[in-house]
Amino acid sequence: MRQIKLVVEYDGTGYAGWQLQPNGVSIQETMERALATMLKVPVRLHSSGRTDAGVHARGMVAAFKTDTAVPLRAFSEGLNALLPPDIAVSSAEEVPLEFHPRFDARGKHYRYSIYRGERRSPLARLWAWHVRTPLDLALMREAAELMVGEHDFASFRTAGCAAKTTVRRIDAVDIVEEGDFLRIDVRGSGFLRNMVRMMAGTLVEVGRGRRTPRDVALLLSRPGSTPAGPTAPPHGLCLHEVYY
Repeated sequence: MRQIKLVVEYDGTGYAGWQLQPNGVSIQETMERALATMLKVPVRLHSSGRTDAGVHARGMVAAFKTDTAVPLRAFSEGLNALLPPDIAVSSAEEVPLEFHPRFDARGKHYRYSIYRGERRSPLARLWAWHVRTPLDLALMREAAELMVGEHDFASFRTAGCAAKTTVRRIDAVDIVEEGDFLRIDVRGSGFLRNMVRMMAGTLVEVGRGRRTPRDVALLLSRPGSTPAGPTAPPHGLCLHEVYY
């Protein structure tokens, strides 16, 4: 028996998210079908987490067990030939059987992209949130710094989050300008449901002058007492890397 670890890149625009869904095609379903076609047996993928409908990934990690002697190259180049253009395996490696993509992960890096151009951009519309109003980056960075560290992020999760604890460690929240684009890079040990999107939405509210860094401090010191900012649209979010 072997276990194969895959690093997957995908455009989540046309999918109902990573996880298998009763209504809608998922990334997981699409990949499992391709693997079953290649190996001639059903395959179950286990991932480092899940992404919602419309969310993208550059470094989703998934793994599966197989008793076939198929060479590693087939799980990248060969599998990519069976996958649609918006999903690709960027690397494949054999790992110990006890490896688990989710439980062995030490941290993740998410990036939220904002397009600040005056006019809409057809090319950016699928992977960046178009925010036309001016943003105060100094205030946003001040608020972002408050999010770093171990905090109770109960105010930064949406309904249906099944996490047993809402305490999470955030290692960095960096806000970087790249021309008309603003990148919010968030690195941490783990995340609640829609946590990064709510962090991004709250930071945009601060940048617009609708909230203050002090409001963010209160959200973290008195979790659940007041709601966080809006949940930013899914298409601006990308899972960049999972750390082990």
